Amino acid sequence: MNDSEFRSWLLSPSRTLIMGILNLTPDSFSDGGHYNSIQKALDHTIKMIESGADIIDIGGESTRPGSKPISINEEIDRTIPVIEEIRKISDCIISIDSYKSEVVKAALNANANIVNDISGLTFDENMVKLISEKKVPLIIMHMKGKPLDMQKNPSYNNLIKEICNFFSKQIQLANSAGIDSQNIILDPGIGFGKRVEDNFEIIRELQQICAMGLPVLIGPSRKSFIGETLSAPTADRIEGTMATITASLMNGAKIVRVHDIKETQRTVSISERIMGFS
Repeated sequence: MNDSEFRSWLLSPSRTLIMGILNLTPDSFSDGGHYNSIQKALDHTIKMIESGADIIDIGGESTRPGSKPISINEEIDRTIPVIEEIRKISDCIISIDSYKSEVVKAALNANANIVNDISGLTFDENMVKLISEKKVPLIIMHMKGKPLDMQKNPSYNNLIKEICNFFSKQIQLANSAGIDSQNIILDPGIGFGKRVEDNFEIIRELQQICAMGLPVLIGPSRKSFIGETLSAPTADRIEGTMATITASLMNGAKIVRVHDIKETQRTVSISERIMGFS
C-alpha cells in the first residue's frame, strides 16, 4: 500500500489494515533494544512488509507505563535515519509515533505519511497547526495522564462516554485548525491510563466509538491486561492478542497495531471471512 492507496482507503475504509510496530528504543515493554541499529530496523521493516504489514509505525521514545520522556534531538536521531533508509527501498506507509511537533516535522520532511500522537493533540500546542499545514492523516489517541503516571490508579465514571467526549473535543479542535475529519483516525488507547477491566470494556463496547464515523485503530498487542489475565510473560501473549483482535474487528475496528505480523494477517483473514468479507 502506498500513500495514494491509503488516502483512498481513508475515504472508504474497507479491509482491515495491519500496522506493524517498529520500536527504536532501548526500553519498550516488549521489544526494547531489538532494533537498535539502522540495519536491524531495516531488516525488520522488510520482514514486516513481506508478512503483510500495510503501515510501519516508527517510534523513538518508549511510552510504556512509568517511562520518562527523552529529548527532541535524541528522538530525532533514533527515528529519522531509519525513515530515510526505508524510503530508499520502499514507498510503504510510514507512521511517526510521536507527540512532539519537532520530531513529527522532521519525520514528515523525510517522507513519513501519518502522525500517530498518543496525546491526542494535548501535549504539544504546535502539533495541530503542523498537521494542518502538512495535510497528513492523524491518529488521535486517548490517554489518561502521561506515560510516567498513567497507570497510577486510573479511574472513570463512564469509560466509553469519557473517551467519546475526548474524541469529540479533539476532532473539533482539529477541524477548527483546518484538519479534515476524513484525515482522522481514532485510537481508544488500550493500556494507556486504563485498568485491566477498562481494556476489556473498550473492546466489548468498541461499536460505540466506531459509531462516531471515523476509522478506529486498536492496539492490544502483547499488553499487560492480556498478561495479567493469562498469567503470561510478554513473549507468550500471542493467542491473547489474536483473540482481542478478532473481537475488535467484529466490533468495528479497521486498523490493528501489532508486533506479530504473520499471526495477525492470518487472524484478520479468518475474522474477515467470519464477518462475510471475501
